[in-house]
Amino acid sequence: MRRMIGPALVALALSGCVNMAPDHERPALATADAYAPQLRPDGRVVAASLSYREWFSDPRLVALVDTALTQNRDLLAATARIEQARAQYRIQDSRRLPTPVANAAASRSRTPLATVAPGASGSTTADRFEVGVGVSSFELDFWGRIANLSDAARAQYLAAEANQRAFYLSLIADVASTYFALLEAGEQIDLAQATLESRQAGLRIAQLRLDAGVTSALPFRQAETLLTTAEQQLAAQRLSQARLRNQLSVLVGGSPRTDLPSGLPMEAQENGVLLSAGLPSDLMYVRPDVIAAEEELRAARANIGAARAAFFPSISLTGSAGFASRDLDGLFKGDGFTWSFGPSISLPIFDWGARQSDLDLAKAREVEQVALYEKAVQVAFREVSDALAGRRWLAEQVAAQKQGVEAQEHIAHLARLRYREGVADYLAVLDAERSLFSAQQQLLTTQRAFLQNSTTLFVSLGGGLAHSE
Repeated sequence: MRRMIGPALVALALSGCVNMAPDHERPALATADAYAPQLRPDGRVVAASLSYREWFSDPRLVALVDTALTQNRDLLAATARIEQARAQYRIQDSRRLPTPVANAAASRSRTPLATVAPGASGSTTADRFEVGVGVSSFELDFWGRIANLSDAARAQYLAAEANQRAFYLSLIADVASTYFALLEAGEQIDLAQATLESRQAGLRIAQLRLDAGVTSALPFRQAETLLTTAEQQLAAQRLSQARLRNQLSVLVGGSPRTDLPSGLPMEAQENGVLLSAGLPSDLMYVRPDVIAAEEELRAARANIGAARAAFFPSISLTGSAGFASRDLDGLFKGDGFTWSFGPSISLPIFDWGARQSDLDLAKAREVEQVALYEKAVQVAFREVSDALAGRRWLAEQVAAQKQGVEAQEHIAHLARLRYREGVADYLAVLDAERSLFSAQQQLLTTQRAFLQNSTTLFVSLGGGLAHSE
């Protein structure tokens, strides 16, 4: 047995001596070195250090995200892809080591004596028993082909894991975005309902004034127009609310629980945490999609090494050791020990350019993965830059629109007073009411956009994963 173990150990030591894969280096940063100075907040909180439970202040939203992360079908599929990639890596990596196989055999043969001694009659019967351990066709990885294939499979596994984390963050953002849109729809419905009730009262007053002959039919019809506008807006918001609820059900993997905690209004959603944007180069370490793109590039380069190794001879070893005897009782006695050991070498003499084409394919895929990696970095940079711009300018829009709503409320109040005193006609009231309703709606929409943008910034900077998995 020792005679066989020695050559096997030498073979393992010699395998993997050469690695023909290109050295892995990150491509140069395909973005600016820093974000625009006017967009960088002064915050010191690093998004990647926070979980979504620490970021969201609404307990109802946190409960919905919790449910989505356990029941969403797309996330379950992404998790299953991780298991597939892990299994593929283990299968490929196992080929770097020999696979011993135990075997045992017994045979009985009958041989005519005439085949041994011409002219003799009769036959002889012989038994043979064998037991041993063997290795068949173990490839010595002199050129790193198997090692590179294993490295490629490992990189694919890590890429699948990073893609799952990227989807994890995307799901958090989608649930939050849909939830904020639902909040807006609910508050838009409340606004439309209150406006509808106010305009119903205004229509009744206009009817009384018409019946009393104080005014003509025009103010009454104008009040009726205001009422129908509010009714249309109410119906549209209820339709939007129903669709958003259906969308949320898909995101959380089913109908939301009935025992969810109470939520917060949009005004109370902002947590006041000012995030630090850091540098664009930080995204390479905290963004799962960028990490996945780099692992895909690493796999492509490992495949180049495997393709290059195919140009060199493939050396394989076969060996076995065991015992053989004609007598079962004497199988492990005497000189029954047997062994065999032999290498084989193969190299295609002419393959019509197949190996060169495999190498060209691997190189082309590396070029593609470099471009995809650079694009992933650029997309990450753009998302963070857009969210930083939104954080500043949407906040200013909200503040300006709040002032605009207050001004429109005063205008509407004055228009109603002037109409009651007979100083102005109802057209002024109509314009003031329409402008106020529109300003209130736009304020709610901008507040929702600001909340969604804050979540986008949080996720774009890699927030949401810490202490959450």
